[in-house]
Amino acid sequence: MRPTAPLILLTAAVLAAGTLTACGSGSGSDRNTVKVAFIKDTNGKVLVRDQYISLVAREFEKANPGKRVQLIPIQASENDYYTKIQQMMRSPKTAPDLVYEDTFLVNSDIKAGLLRPLDPYLAKWDDWRQFEASAKAAARAQDGKTYGVPDGTDTRGLWFNKKIFKKAGLPADWRPRNWDEVLDAARTVKAKVPGVIPLNVFTGKGAGEAAVMQGFEMLLYGTGEQPLYDPAAKKWVTGSKGFRDSLDFIDTVYKEKLGPDVSDALSPNIQTNVAAELLPEEKLAIDLDGSWLGQQWQKTGGGNPWPEWSTTLGQAPFPTQHGAAPGKVSLAGGWTWSVPQKSQQPALAWKLIETFQSKKNALEWCVRGAQIAVRKDVAAEPRYRKSVPGIGFFTGLVEISRYRPALPAYPKVSAAIGEAMEAVTADSASPGQAAKDYDEQLSAVVDGQVVAKP
Repeated sequence: MRPTAPLILLTAAVLAAGTLTACGSGSGSDRNTVKVAFIKDTNGKVLVRDQYISLVAREFEKANPGKRVQLIPIQASENDYYTKIQQMMRSPKTAPDLVYEDTFLVNSDIKAGLLRPLDPYLAKWDDWRQFEASAKAAARAQDGKTYGVPDGTDTRGLWFNKKIFKKAGLPADWRPRNWDEVLDAARTVKAKVPGVIPLNVFTGKGAGEAAVMQGFEMLLYGTGEQPLYDPAAKKWVTGSKGFRDSLDFIDTVYKEKLGPDVSDALSPNIQTNVAAELLPEEKLAIDLDGSWLGQQWQKTGGGNPWPEWSTTLGQAPFPTQHGAAPGKVSLAGGWTWSVPQKSQQPALAWKLIETFQSKKNALEWCVRGAQIAVRKDVAAEPRYRKSVPGIGFFTGLVEISRYRPALPAYPKVSAAIGEAMEAVTADSASPGQAAKDYDEQLSAVVDGQVVAKP
């Protein structure tokens, strides 16, 4: 992947800082160098992750004289990043020693033979006891082995602009009780505050997993128990009313022009546009999104510093479809540090993971990156609890948060959901037809392992 101008500027800045280096891919085998691949925000102004990784890398080099950290920042959309690192990990000539992995890809990458288990290292690492059980499970494969160390988790809910709500006559302590109340609030904004996008729900193939997890699954998991995968039957769910109803919600948003223009909604840049422009420029009233958004507006490392965001934006849980218990929905995810199977320096990579995930550095990342802590000792720190406005709200959603099926087939299922969403959003298929097409495609991608739940 050819680096863009912001990536070249980052390289220059990192080189100026010391012995750290940055490049587009790894090569060769230097026993004193550990190569680290990670995703760089598509908004070149957002440097939160870059600066944190550089900080930890310098600490590692200082503590280990003669060792070097070679940074491999990959500036790309999430889907393109996943493709890039999978390509890199297939060859010992290009495989990094440490890679930043989205938890939803861990099991498929394990099945493809791209990652190595970390259990021998974890068994000797006292800090592993500090990690929450759910976080440990995020990178545990079906073989019972663990293939990554999480650096935080995240939750999802509704962000809303209090100023726009005031103009629309909506309450500053808004708490919708069901889907209809979310749509009604969006309709009220449309009628009373022209020129503002009432509601953003990520959709389609462009936004990739962001659309599936932050958009569709936030709807789907509010329609009933086990709406996507039935663990008792060990089969994927097909033909469900909840699936069709979720597509109906998406259809309503875009048919009634409550969301962004369809061309913008289906763009791979929609996440960047929402965080960098639509929310801070107060052009969007309600956004169904993640707990991490605050990192985008920080004075240091943020892409678009916005000091007023903490008083301008409110947060509300996303409700279940009809208000059924527990009354709210959240999906939890996160990323891990993993060691590729073809890493040339796995022991050195593990040592760097220990540095990244020390209590001190884990706290630093949670504060800088607006992450939900997965270490118990970090979660108890006053600095964490006061780090970002709204962190208490989003941390409170952890207890009701659901997780995506941690199975190798999930990325293919996710892609099929994205296609169904896109068809409805672009009005190339009705919700019913898109659901039917999904059911047919699902059976193919999971080798017929489906169970019908009408």
